[in-house]
Amino acid sequence: MNPDALTEQLALFLDVLDAGSFSAAARRHPLTPSAVARRIDALERALGSTLFVRSTHAVKATPAGLAFAERAKRVLAELRLARAEAVSLSSAPEGLIRIDAPSPFGRRHLAPAIAEFLTSYPGLDVQLRLIDSFVDMLGESLGQVDLVLRIGPLADTRLVATPLAPMVRILCASPEYLRRRGIPRDPRELPEHDGLDWDALAPPYAWRFEVDGKLQHIRPGRMRMTANNAETLVFSALAGLGIAHLPTWLISEYLVRGELVALFCDDGLPAPEPSGIYALRLEGEASSRSRLLLEFLKNRFGPVPPWDLALGGLGRT
Repeated sequence: MNPDALTEQLALFLDVLDAGSFSAAARRHPLTPSAVARRIDALERALGSTLFVRSTHAVKATPAGLAFAERAKRVLAELRLARAEAVSLSSAPEGLIRIDAPSPFGRRHLAPAIAEFLTSYPGLDVQLRLIDSFVDMLGESLGQVDLVLRIGPLADTRLVATPLAPMVRILCASPEYLRRRGIPRDPRELPEHDGLDWDALAPPYAWRFEVDGKLQHIRPGRMRMTANNAETLVFSALAGLGIAHLPTWLISEYLVRGELVALFCDDGLPAPEPSGIYALRLEGEASSRSRLLLEFLKNRFGPVPPWDLALGGLGRT
């Protein structure tokens, strides 16, 4: 098996383990659920061991599957690092990489990653433009920039999307709010609480919860604050104004410090949303320096993002 095929196979296996189903893993790859199942079957035959127990609604790792996963994560990380090192050693990359990204994610996660990347590649420069609104769903700025980071569902366009990280969304509130109003134990209690929400263009998976086996849209009864900026909702939650439903990449640091409390996470983080965090580029126009940065970011942010790993007991291991 060549290195690219091995990398893809291991990444697919880990996505099935992480997502808990073939269909959810298929959404992270250009594959159908049946194609994912066939590839996992082939991997099991090659290893001579059963990695998953399948049921109608989910797949669960066997003890052999869990043990293999620990090795697979290390092998995948080493393969990605080896590829990046091979590229850097074969020719010293030079030139400018232009990137558009959403401001909150850019400040928290992308800017530190790019600083580390540039330290390793002194011949490269980056022009990073952080945007406060939803970022260019159709990639219309591509042509002026090399990469656009996009968070959320992707439109069906001519663009090539590279998955960088899954996205998990959880309910959270400040300790002060929960002392004052009580801790909801079930999503159906949300209408009795105050909330914080997006103004107009809300994320498609916000306030969606599985109740009695069905995905239901349940919101707080009163919205104390609505805004078109994610960080505004975080500040309002920290001030004790209500409950927010926000991605872990945005609130992980506050959960770790105890400034916000995660709700409905007694069994760990919920499953990732079908959408995630992507880098978009024009088909056939990726420069070698852009590909180098993409490999670096995929390794930095996946397969389990550092902001989810930081949650410790809440996260999946």
